Amino acid sequence: MKKVILAIAVLFGTTSLFAQTLEELKAEQAPKKDSIAALQAKVDAIDAQIEALPGWRTGALGTIGGTLSGSDNWYSQATPNSSAGKIGFTVNAFANLIEESFFWRNSANVNLSWVKFDDKDDPTDHSDFEEATDVFNISSLYGRKLSEKFAISGLAEYRTTILSNFNDPGYLDLGVGATWTPVTNLIVVIHPLNYNFVFSSGDTVFESSLGAKIVADYARKIGNVKFKTNLSAFQSYKSSDYSNWTWTNTFGYTLWKGIGVGFDFGLRKNKQEALNYALSNLADGATTPTFDTVDNKLQTYWMFGLNYSL
Repeated sequence: MKKVILAIAVLFGTTSLFAQTLEELKAEQAPKKDSIAALQAKVDAIDAQIEALPGWRTGALGTIGGTLSGSDNWYSQATPNSSAGKIGFTVNAFANLIEESFFWRNSANVNLSWVKFDDKDDPTDHSDFEEATDVFNISSLYGRKLSEKFAISGLAEYRTTILSNFNDPGYLDLGVGATWTPVTNLIVVIHPLNYNFVFSSGDTVFESSLGAKIVADYARKIGNVKFKTNLSAFQSYKSSDYSNWTWTNTFGYTLWKGIGVGFDFGLRKNKQEALNYALSNLADGATTPTFDTVDNKLQTYWMFGLNYSL
């Protein structure tokens, strides 16, 4: 009985000691967190001062990812002898000239990937890597400052695919309006006068039109974390069928000397592309789709892999 009482006393004593130690550690941790927050605020203030200095700013952030796999005589699957793989990379680069009276911001986004699945028992299937994700976008924004936060601006933005069907379709936006920079690293472009040129070959559903262009771009670095998000939208004055938007995002976490892990994903809505795809893959005897009947699904892509930043 005495041993049981002694064991219970030791247990309660250990629990009490652990609780006391935990509270002490939390109490010690709190002011250190406050110190880190204060230091981060100072770093952010210095970054804002650096950003306000005139001159060029350049940089790039890239992600590369890939998987390779194979099997021989793995009878539990439908294709016991196969090889598969996916490789891809993304690059986000910028070159910005910031002066007291004007700015010139240039950026490029490239996302390419290839996939393959080779059934070794089927001599007729494709054994080579084939194109998967194919994104190419460049933009140039020039603005004359009216104040620290507002400018009269002009924008040229071009996007297409480069692995296949280059410039078919291709989109070129040219427009003028205003640019608002409410906080450091956030750029909001509002151009009510913008023409969306759409290039395509043959008799297609693609059509150019006049409309409004809205772009929001934000990039930030917090410690070892870098991220960039960009929303580019066109609202056609002729018809909503010719409107489109694309939202791309890049995240990178540096582990050692610029090398880390990265994650990229993009979303898009474009009814012209949806209808063109539906017409190109129309089954025999199926009803011909139109702008009113086509299923304009959300387009997405993503990539996770090694990351390198400059």
